Amino acid sequence: MMEPNRTITIVRKNQRDFLSDKAAVDYYEYRKPFLTYLLRMGKDPEKAKGYSPYTVCQTGHRTARFDLWVWENRGGYKAPPDQDDARAYMEEVAFRDVTESTKGKILGALGRYSKWLQHKYNRDEWEFSWNFQSGGGNNGPRDFLTKQERRKIRQAALGKDGTPNYGTDNDLLEADPDSWKFTSLVWTSLDAGLRPVEVGNARVGWCEPENGLLRIPREDSAKNEGNWTIGITDRTATALERWIEERENHQRYADTDKLWLTRHGNRYGSNELSRILKDLCDRGGISYENRQMSWYAIRHSVGTHMTKERDLAATKAQLRHKSVKTTMKYDNVPVEDRRDALDNMG
Repeated sequence: MMEPNRTITIVRKNQRDFLSDKAAVDYYEYRKPFLTYLLRMGKDPEKAKGYSPYTVCQTGHRTARFDLWVWENRGGYKAPPDQDDARAYMEEVAFRDVTESTKGKILGALGRYSKWLQHKYNRDEWEFSWNFQSGGGNNGPRDFLTKQERRKIRQAALGKDGTPNYGTDNDLLEADPDSWKFTSLVWTSLDAGLRPVEVGNARVGWCEPENGLLRIPREDSAKNEGNWTIGITDRTATALERWIEERENHQRYADTDKLWLTRHGNRYGSNELSRILKDLCDRGGISYENRQMSWYAIRHSVGTHMTKERDLAATKAQLRHKSVKTTMKYDNVPVEDRRDALDNMG
């Protein structure tokens, strides 16, 4: 199955070998608009500028391998894949015995795939905890908040609060400076390094503010990999306690245990959370130009600073990593700190 110029394959042979005849037809109809999008407008949708046929061919090859991996490892044929599929695939790619450039090209291809899914299906753009460069470079965590920036974000969250007043003509957001909603959401994420999906999944039942804990059951965890107990600060515990009391007075929470909902009564996703973080950066005077300032910057700051302050074991527990290999990307202690450690060791 080829495009008319016979250079860009829509459904590859190894995929056809896996799929039933009906699934192959369905996948062809799903896949063709993606490759067409890349050719016609994928590089700059606002200017209708597409990628070169070579780039589309390579992107098609890499995303086809990803789709096949999903089918073979995550329950059979489905289209489209989701954030969890992409994250699991990149976790596997990260530890392959291939070059940094190869890993970066795979990551770039999945980024283009995600942008098309956002364009076509209004999906949240995928976010990854790896930062491979197609030309080589650093494979550590993506941008993270410094300690000073974390303090600024925490302070800015005190001033970013409001509750929606349903019943107004335009469903406007009326600010309530005494609300603890955003303060509790941001501060909990600063302590626990919550992934976007975990913010969306968060429930009142997770919270034990009186003990300074979050308990995330397996069924609610991002990767369904176990029950997790996470420590939080006294300040965060107080903010959570205040918000839990406050949310009982809002009608939209009457029939749900969800801890935080958007003004429209929906779960928070990556896009909404990234906008919140950038707004907090603006309020705190934090520049994010030329930085990948997504919600994961909060999570990566927890991993980076926890590792430096304590150790990888503490980071692994706080960030809920199943494999220590995932935590190892935070093992980036500066050379001078390692020298100091050697001096202290005698």
